[in-house]
Amino acid sequence: MASAAEHDVPIPYIQRTREYYLRLGYPAYRWAHFAEVPFTPLARPLAQSRLALITTAAPYQPGAGDQGPGAPYNAAAKFYKVYSDSSDATPDLRISHVGYDRVHTTAEDPNTWLPLGQLREAVKSGRIGALTARCHGAPTNRSQRVTTETDAPELWRRCREDGADAVLLVPS
Repeated sequence: MASAAEHDVPIPYIQRTREYYLRLGYPAYRWAHFAEVPFTPLARPLAQSRLALITTAAPYQPGAGDQGPGAPYNAAAKFYKVYSDSSDATPDLRISHVGYDRVHTTAEDPNTWLPLGQLREAVKSGRIGALTARCHGAPTNRSQRVTTETDAPELWRRCREDGADAVLLVPS
């Protein structure tokens, strides 16, 4: 078996993030981690399940500056409340509000943060039973407390309300 090239190593993002926050004057960043993982096996096969999609992509905000592919980081485009939109249509979502590696990656393909088309095809082919009527957006406000105490329970409530059996989380 061939070895990977010497330069082919994981990006040390945890250490880079800690150093970034320290340079900004914050205490050492503590990553969220839990002794128990709150995931549950599917009660039925995926082909018989209703799937909800949750993305961290932001709804397009016309007055918030450049949000298109290749846009620089745009804090004005952030959102701070869970949102829902129809799974039948394809909402206009963007990812300029998140810090991704803009040197080695592009934002040209919206299917990477909102794969509704592929999921609809999976339903047609019988691989997934159905999609919920709505897809949902999870804010990326970098607060573990708000995510745990506010956003996650609201997303859970909406997914339950939609009759979801499973959830696909798509970070941007």
